[in-house]
Amino acid sequence: MDRPITIAVLAIGGQGGGVLVDWIVALAEREGWRAQSTSVPGVAQRTGATIYYVEAIEAAPGQAPVFSAMAAPGDVDIVIAAEWMEAGRAIQRGLVTPDRTTLIASTHRTFAVSEKEAPGDGMADSGAVTAAARAASRRFVAFDMAALAEQAGSVVSSVLFGALCGTGVLPFGRQSFEATITEAGVGVQGSLRGFALGFGAVSAPTEASRPPPAPTAVLAPVGHPPYDALLARAAALPSDAHEMLAEGLRHVVAYQDIAYGAQYLDAVKTIVDTQDTIAEVAAKYVARAMVYDDVIRVADLKTRPSRAARVQREMAGQVIAVTEFMHPRMEELLGLLTPTLGTAMEQRPRLIAMLGRVLCGPRRIRTDTVFGFLMLYVAAGLRGWRRRTLRHAREWVRIDAWLATVRAVAADDPALAAELLANQRLIKGYSETHARGLDKFTRVMAAAEQLRGRPDAAGWVHRLREAALKDEQGLALEQALRTVDSFVNERTAA
Repeated sequence: MDRPITIAVLAIGGQGGGVLVDWIVALAEREGWRAQSTSVPGVAQRTGATIYYVEAIEAAPGQAPVFSAMAAPGDVDIVIAAEWMEAGRAIQRGLVTPDRTTLIASTHRTFAVSEKEAPGDGMADSGAVTAAARAASRRFVAFDMAALAEQAGSVVSSVLFGALCGTGVLPFGRQSFEATITEAGVGVQGSLRGFALGFGAVSAPTEASRPPPAPTAVLAPVGHPPYDALLARAAALPSDAHEMLAEGLRHVVAYQDIAYGAQYLDAVKTIVDTQDTIAEVAAKYVARAMVYDDVIRVADLKTRPSRAARVQREMAGQVIAVTEFMHPRMEELLGLLTPTLGTAMEQRPRLIAMLGRVLCGPRRIRTDTVFGFLMLYVAAGLRGWRRRTLRHAREWVRIDAWLATVRAVAADDPALAAELLANQRLIKGYSETHARGLDKFTRVMAAAEQLRGRPDAAGWVHRLREAALKDEQGLALEQALRTVDSFVNERTAA
């Protein structure tokens, strides 16, 4: 060879990018090649982002190669991206070219702060990266390598190394790859398992060649008579909503109990009886409304065995301290009381202020300690009390009014009714997050009432909701509402 093989690796913190590069260099040297690696650390909103660069060339007697220190656009043979948006960054930098580059990327996402803080769906468009990758690369290999790494009890770098071997773009056999991992001597067994899964995924048949999965009955009985009775009731509703009804029932019953599941089906049926074309939308958003976040649910989510197992798995069994950051307000604590007692206490602002100074504010609860875990576990155990609480009573006043509005609209304007159901997306979380979302929901529903009767009412409600989801402060919603007010007032004046 008269020029080196050039490899760029893009990874963020914790993905083992440095380990992967060390393996590649060790592999080349093990085969008698000369290799060099460099790295340029950077900063991303997720965590530190680093571009590693490797050049490797077969050793020639009496010749010492001079390697480049950094990847140059249009001059990279192999690009390895340990996360999907890192693949997009590589394409933007010009490191992936259709005449020479093999792109190997994991399709999983590690979301940026800007994506996670958006009230709505702030995720970057993964489809745009897919389209760009197919157009920009000579060969494109991509699948969820993080899932395989978790299955292997390893990190994504081992799966990437297996995928690199599976592509055959390096002139080294599988045994040499595996021997390199073994000789490194760190996390050998897990890394070998991850390597094998990555290699197998590249060598496996394509999705198009696999037989389609056998259809499953989403509302089939599960062997629990009371729950099976609910499934049978759901099966009588429109078939296009069955999958969503199965999911909705599962969430609602896990949230409360079988009776709550029956209440969910009753609520959906009242809408279906009015307009059956929006059954699927009703099944989705009624369940979301009923499974609201309160102190009981938050405590339950933080003390579930599955959560502790996930934390331990992600930390690879290390001894860790788990601290929960909570900030309850007096509104959340009063919501646990009965409607009578809670309302009476709300009429005593001085008492509320005094209790707030004692009971509220930022809290750090160590759930790896017996006392901290028991405190949240007891709160989670109040699920049977939930229906007697002030918070539950107020939620159902809102839900009943919301569903009544949907039913009133559904017969004449199904599209608008579907948008009114989807407004439930605005309400999420608890504490101040819930309060902000509820305020946006109320304002959008009030604007929707003004828009009723217009042929474009559904479109405008959709625009208002999307504006409300754009920013936490509601600035975009404020501008959109002013626009609605302007043409509604013009119509009134006319």
